[in-house]
Amino acid sequence: MKKLSVILLGLASGMAGAMLISQFQSKVLVLETASKNEANYSSVDYKVPVAGMPDFVRASQASIHSVVFIKTLTKQRVYQQDPFFDFWNGMDFFGQRGPVSSSGSGVILSADGYIVTNLHVVKNADQIEVITNNNKQSYQAKVIGTDPSTDLALLKIEARNLPHVVLGNSDKLQVGEWVLAVGNPFNLTSTVTAGIVSAKGRNINIVNNQFPIESFIQTDAAINPGNSGGALVDLEGRLVGINTAIASNTGSYNGYGFAIPVNIVAKIVKDLVDYKTVQRGFTGLEVKDIDAALAQRLNITNNHGVFVENVFEDGPAEKAGLRKGDILIKINDKDIDTKANYDEQLAYLRPGDKIRVSFLRDQKEIQGTLDLLNEEGNTAILKKGTKGSEILGADFQAISKLEREKLGARFGYRIINIRQGRIANMGIQEGFIITSLNKREYERLEDLINALETMRGQVSIEGIFPNGGRGVFSFYTY
Repeated sequence: MKKLSVILLGLASGMAGAMLISQFQSKVLVLETASKNEANYSSVDYKVPVAGMPDFVRASQASIHSVVFIKTLTKQRVYQQDPFFDFWNGMDFFGQRGPVSSSGSGVILSADGYIVTNLHVVKNADQIEVITNNNKQSYQAKVIGTDPSTDLALLKIEARNLPHVVLGNSDKLQVGEWVLAVGNPFNLTSTVTAGIVSAKGRNINIVNNQFPIESFIQTDAAINPGNSGGALVDLEGRLVGINTAIASNTGSYNGYGFAIPVNIVAKIVKDLVDYKTVQRGFTGLEVKDIDAALAQRLNITNNHGVFVENVFEDGPAEKAGLRKGDILIKINDKDIDTKANYDEQLAYLRPGDKIRVSFLRDQKEIQGTLDLLNEEGNTAILKKGTKGSEILGADFQAISKLEREKLGARFGYRIINIRQGRIANMGIQEGFIITSLNKREYERLEDLINALETMRGQVSIEGIFPNGGRGVFSFYTY
């Protein structure tokens, strides 16, 4: 039997043919919940469904015009590769990469043009075109912010009075409930398919990041490449998830799809609008699922909770009394049965938030309280800035103290928003963390950027890939 693989959905045309919701408001961006927009359905002209049958027409009409078609173009990349260096980074023999067009979907969140999609739909794109379903208007979009931990990106187009989605509540979504997937598979715009929620809290290990957050909604609604970034809606047409991946042997629909819960999406979007970066709270814990073998070793009769694998010294968890070997069972009175549940509950929170935890030690339940920290090890809300270079054609961002400790790096600078310029010509991928340049470490980001802009001759860039692997880019520049 072939091994079932999980496939991100965003690059359809390039491959096929080439907080929580009730409280989610921003000064810049306001997302409407169902209670504010029920009247929108009154103008929909549809036939009364057969008694006892789900009303797919109502849900389709309420949501289809808020889903957009996204086309991206990544322009040609050319760079001078060191012929004696053995890392080719996916290039052909001459170091060429031709123009690549691809497509996916997105969901309009507000009348003034905020759109959410998957990061992998727009990653590394030089041009992003958004085509609306209601009037087929075309707009050029800019990236407001991204979150590699959840594979989400927030776009903005200059428009007014756009039809936008109404947000549901993924916490209340039930296994067995009817849902619709709305998107643009294989360039077939405005496609709607129906299915049920097959499972919740799925962790499928597809987010390539140091701190991945995966707690997917699993559905059997038919979704295919090109659906990425599209809407998963309930029978009222309310957004409950952003379609992201499929489990397939062939690259096409094979029974299961996965969507990011809308409650996570809403929190990420608000952070990107308000702070330009995602505010993530850290507990100072590392946990893992309790499988049958671990349960037997611990002599426990049920797998409720997650196993505390590591507790960081002087961190919030240690101060709250947790130790390695404890079993964490609740966060803020929410049951924690899997690592995916643990990650999801933390995804709703920010640095400085105080949480209640319940954990087991020697089969005795203990309660504690801890304050979540940010990536720098304090409780402040971060407004992370980036520095860009038009010569290099990319932006750079210093990695956090937490990442430096995790990666064992004294200094590190992540490359983001790659466009035309030297970085693209070098073949360096987005998310790569530079740790040294020609064996020299740089304490200040400004000094690293200046060195990259002015350096001539043989250049060697050492660093860390998004998956944690280490690598070197070697090339000659004139």
